[in-house]
Amino acid sequence: MATLANAVFDDGLNTLTTNGTRIDICSTEPTTYTEATSTYTLGNATSSVGSPADRVEGGREVTVASVSGASVTGTGTAAFYAITNGSDTLYVTGDLQTSQSVTSGNTFSLGSFTIGIPDPV
Repeated sequence: MATLANAVFDDGLNTLTTNGTRIDICSTEPTTYTEATSTYTLGNATSSVGSPADRVEGGREVTVASVSGASVTGTGTAAFYAITNGSDTLYVTGDLQTSQSVTSGNTFSLGSFTIGIPDPV
């Protein structure tokens, strides 16, 4: 079985912790920075990503802080999130735990969630 030191996982997760400053809610899962912050975005907020820690299932993870009262900038169904550096790099995307209908001019909230890297099998 392959083994990787926690430092290997942490280096990747620290990039997200240090640079992941913006979270967007999106109607479609983006694959580029432009899609995340322009094409598919329905709203965004400043995000905070915690330091790497042990993952219950094995591996390492970070916790993305909850968001409340963030501005909705489009109308549609938010089903995905995207975390970027706010200028040119998309770091991670994923499904929202629950999709939500949003209307431009309103606000949105997200509960905290984790992003992890499992141990190799």
